[in-house]
Amino acid sequence: MKQYSQMDKAELSALKSELESAFSKHKEKGKKLNMTRGVPSDDQLALCNDMLTCLTADDYKSANGTDCRNYGGLDGIPEVKKIFADLLELTPDEVIVGGNSSLALMFDNVSVNVSHGVRDGKPWQSQGQVKFLCPSPGYDRHFTICNYFHIDMIPIAMGEDGPDMDEIEKLVSSDPLIKGIWCVPKYSNPTGIVYSDETIKRFAKLKPAAADFRIYWDNAYAIHDLGETKKILNIIRLCEEAGNPNMVYVFSSFSKVSFAGASMTCMASSKSNCEYIKQRLTAQTIGPDKLTHLRHALFFKDAANVMAHMEKHAQILRPKFKLVNDKLESHLSGLGIGTWTKPNGGYFVSFDSLDGLAKRVVALCSEAGVALTPAGATYPNGKDPKDSNIRIAPTFPPLGELEEAMEIFCVAVKLASAEKFLNA
Repeated sequence: MKQYSQMDKAELSALKSELESAFSKHKEKGKKLNMTRGVPSDDQLALCNDMLTCLTADDYKSANGTDCRNYGGLDGIPEVKKIFADLLELTPDEVIVGGNSSLALMFDNVSVNVSHGVRDGKPWQSQGQVKFLCPSPGYDRHFTICNYFHIDMIPIAMGEDGPDMDEIEKLVSSDPLIKGIWCVPKYSNPTGIVYSDETIKRFAKLKPAAADFRIYWDNAYAIHDLGETKKILNIIRLCEEAGNPNMVYVFSSFSKVSFAGASMTCMASSKSNCEYIKQRLTAQTIGPDKLTHLRHALFFKDAANVMAHMEKHAQILRPKFKLVNDKLESHLSGLGIGTWTKPNGGYFVSFDSLDGLAKRVVALCSEAGVALTPAGATYPNGKDPKDSNIRIAPTFPPLGELEEAMEIFCVAVKLASAEKFLNA
């Protein structure tokens, strides 16, 4: 089939009528298909069902004798600190293990810095209008945190190796009101990009104008490979070597490993940062949910078993990501109306329509019963300058529903594109 840009008005008009008919048939089915968020499927959650019964009435103490039913243990029981440390190639005293939400750890860290400053420095709220750098397209919940605290966001373009480091280095070194940057370094949300070695090295060597600048390294998909395990460089070690030992906070999570609502997450940083954070935690909590920590320790035992478990997740997810790519290839390849990523891990596929069509495509999908992440959500303040990026989240629906959703999605892209060329 011709590219749409090569069709004349008569061809486009005939094509539009054909697509409208196909779209109407999809609408008549009255489907309700949800691809709004990257959440685990029922089959993935079932992989950990034995965790629900692995505790017994006599089995409630951690390896160091801590009674996990009681108060205490601000930074997690030793077993799970070691699991996270081994997965992230760190030491347990560089890891603080919390509850089920890494987002809560990030929010809390930003909140404290706004009100009390970084390590009791000058509070951000008293310094003027502070700013964060936001690689885009990116994770909408990072942007929501900034909005909540009235932090200005500066979009940074993403390339194949990660965000534009020339721009980051220039901005960070020249503006003391830039206090942080959000990063998803492995299988970035939503593009699936993995930061290159050179990109990570340049992050570690940043020379910020603000002494209280911090890198928020959200390594949410550290172990979420679909194929061969892909390792990235250790940002904490590189920052140490570059003379910036306290500049980075690393976040990771088991929310897509075990149970999203009853999981564990961690914040990792320099030993000095961790000691400071633990002192602050004494004013905030008497300790995390150590029984959940113990369940994870008993179920997984060590990092090697965690990685073996992740292969079970990959076996469920591979067919879904393949289906998405196959549908996009068979329906849209060669038409010149869209491009998409083919990630090797993570939870998303990033699709770029023709400029100005993302909102129209999402609206059409909604009419036909397919719920997608709102267009623009992958950019700060929900403002995609090209109105082209759409995040596809294929993990939750069963394969049959995902196939139907992608059929509707492809018809919507083609119909919106035909409309655009006819109105040109």
